Amino acid sequence: MKPLKTLFLLLLLTLPLAAQGALEIRITQGVEGAMPVAIVPFAWDGGASRPPEDVAGIIAANLNRTGRFSPLDQEEMPQRPRAADEVSFATWRDQGSEYLVIGRVQEADGDRYAVRFQLFDVASGRQLTGYSIPVERSHLRRAAHMVSDIIYERLTGDRGAFDTQVAYVSLTRQDGDLRYALQVADADGHNPKTVFSSSEPILSPAWSPDGRRIAYVSFENRRSEIYIQDLDGGDRTRVASHEGINSAPAWSPDGRRLALTLSREGQPDIHVLNLADQSLTRVTQHRAIDTEPTWMPDGRSIVFTSDRAGQPQLYEVSVRGGEARRLTFEGRYNGGADISPDGRRLAMVHGAGSRFRIGLLDRESRLFRTLTDSGMDESPSFAPNGSMIIYATSEGGRGVLAAVSDDGRVHQRLVLEEGEVREPAWSPFLD
Repeated sequence: MKPLKTLFLLLLLTLPLAAQGALEIRITQGVEGAMPVAIVPFAWDGGASRPPEDVAGIIAANLNRTGRFSPLDQEEMPQRPRAADEVSFATWRDQGSEYLVIGRVQEADGDRYAVRFQLFDVASGRQLTGYSIPVERSHLRRAAHMVSDIIYERLTGDRGAFDTQVAYVSLTRQDGDLRYALQVADADGHNPKTVFSSSEPILSPAWSPDGRRIAYVSFENRRSEIYIQDLDGGDRTRVASHEGINSAPAWSPDGRRLALTLSREGQPDIHVLNLADQSLTRVTQHRAIDTEPTWMPDGRSIVFTSDRAGQPQLYEVSVRGGEARRLTFEGRYNGGADISPDGRRLAMVHGAGSRFRIGLLDRESRLFRTLTDSGMDESPSFAPNGSMIIYATSEGGRGVLAAVSDDGRVHQRLVLEEGEVREPAWSPFLD
């Protein structure tokens, strides 16, 4: 099956020398008629040195990245008001902006700031929202993400996902040796941090529902084993090291269990591990390969990949076991599913001909469509608000990450300057 064989081979490709840096996000396709919005450079109320982050620039980049907004270039702004009484709404109406954001960064005691902003409807001149966010100097970028989330939700009605993170596996070459690193970065690719590194492959990072732990597969002992890494205290625990395959960890919605693929009884089957007492429950028992489990949001059933019908397809089974129900029928391959936060849609790797693309299935209408047009897409993962799907693909012969909106209209690339990235997993909301 492709997730167990082809992906592993891809991870062993020879790589160029690489440095660990931020992921650069490139918007490759947006939405026509995106909402015009102006994010005026924030005023600075402090000492001689400017704040370490351009808050307005970060907000504009966040909104632009969704494809739903068209932020005005700072050079084209007709005025740069610092306060509401300085705004000429007629001027902004003539310019064409529908919404206006102004703000300021105020220096407080020590390394603390207050980020203040106001969002206006230009047509009516009415303030739609406004907040003051206290923040430490080192978290100023996160404050910009929080402001972006507030603006996004006020203008779209959907919760923003800028103040979230992405986990991924980077592959680099150091002194001629291949290095794998499990990394976590902000959703915009900045502030990457290495969680674990090894000279052996790392696979399948999965976030706990509270965003404080990551489960993953490591081959550091020359066999597949599953570990849980605590992101706060740094504790690391091995939770599965059975004979045969230990792979594809997936957290239950309550964070108390992991669904796993284990082959300790022979063929790979889906099991559930109770993290409190380490007890195992075998969920599937079939001569086929059952793998890549993911939980439904209600915690009552698990979606997984199986070749029991001759080719890999998606199935759903009760967490208590029993007969599995087939979910996918289009194409010769459907696997590696992720489920939208509302449980209504399945993102998957869809194989037709020689191409593997990201597909989306509406569980209620049974409508299926492909969202990407590449040839080797893998590992889809929903944003916690369900608006975007991050996945792995290739560009110029090396692994990169990409993202696509749930309607397929917005496309992005997330690329390291050098090296490769694979196995993305979008975090839950972090509050």
